Amino acid sequence: MSTPLQLAFAVDCGADHAFTVWTTQIATWWPPDHTMSGNPDAIVLEPRVGGRIYERTRDGAEHDWGAVTAWDPPRSLSFTWHLGRSASDSTEVVVRFVARDAERTSVEIEHRGWERLAVADDVRERTRENWGYVVGHFIEHISTPGGR
Repeated sequence: MSTPLQLAFAVDCGADHAFTVWTTQIATWWPPDHTMSGNPDAIVLEPRVGGRIYERTRDGAEHDWGAVTAWDPPRSLSFTWHLGRSASDSTEVVVRFVARDAERTSVEIEHRGWERLAVADDVRERTRENWGYVVGHFIEHISTPGGR
């Protein structure tokens, strides 16, 4: 079994808000250059177990990224992840929102299941860099007055 990627960072808002922005407002902060089309019309995370995570292009094409496997607002969600790969090559992501107090939340990401991929080590390390980039956009968005 491969070692999961683990990232943690803090945001200056309550866990409820951080969870909401991560899930139902994903299109407001997810960087368009980290999508299949590079310029999606919509990014959607359907808020329920079995919900799809996907992008929709301006011409209506949809690209699946994964599916929600656990939904526990505002504490956590889990999903399969195969952005840019076949669904049979999905990994698993768990995102936890740990309230430190009313205005501070730790966000913990665990990305696992790398052993399913033939080039697991290469993909895992590229994914570490990609998560850093994506998380930076989340932090920047949630730290601005419009993201609060």
